[in-house]
Amino acid sequence: MGRILAIDYGEKRTGIAVTDELQIIASGLTTVETKNIFSFLTDYLINEKVELFVVGEPKQMDNSESESEQFIRPFVEKLKSTFPEIPIKRVDERFTSKMAFQSMIDSGLKKKHRQNKALIDEISATIILQTYLEQK
Repeated sequence: MGRILAIDYGEKRTGIAVTDELQIIASGLTTVETKNIFSFLTDYLINEKVELFVVGEPKQMDNSESESEQFIRPFVEKLKSTFPEIPIKRVDERFTSKMAFQSMIDSGLKKKHRQNKALIDEISATIILQTYLEQK
């Protein structure tokens, strides 16, 4: 069984989370500069078997697509064409950044660490992945 890799795509940074090989536990992996996402994924896939990509799908409160979807859709299309053997699922990512920030507060991180946007992106990817696992 391969891992599931979640992607919280952003214009500047992209948060990455993965499951264990049994697909039970979601863990933050890293945050990558978006311009380097495909080289990161190519390198990662050399060493790890990934059987599914989960990509966050930003939505408005009325369930319509968010403005940022215009940046994510081309990324998803390139992801499909670059790694055609790995299916892609989309997961509603409403509130993941707020949930990530709150989890940082709840875990006792100092204010300086809570301002680390890369960490927020990584935690957001983990929340997206956990949401997928719970819905599965």
